[in-house]
Amino acid sequence: MMTPPFESPSRDSAPRIVLVGRNRAGNWVAREQRGVFGGLFVNRAQALKYALFENGGHPESVIDVTREIELDFRANP
Repeated sequence: MMTPPFESPSRDSAPRIVLVGRNRAGNWVAREQRGVFGGLFVNRAQALKYALFENGGHPESVIDVTREIELDFRANP
């Protein structure tokens, strides 16, 4: 079924931005920009593989960060 042209696409249709970098312990982290999902990895290749899987295979939406990033799932107020 096609979406009628007058309906706007869902906000969830845009690829999620995933940050990939190291935490202060030196582990690789892949984390969705808003903290919706993420994980810790032994190497960069596995972090990138996870990021691409979770964002639907959009490498343009995976951002390598040079600063330390942490995996934090605490709810934001």
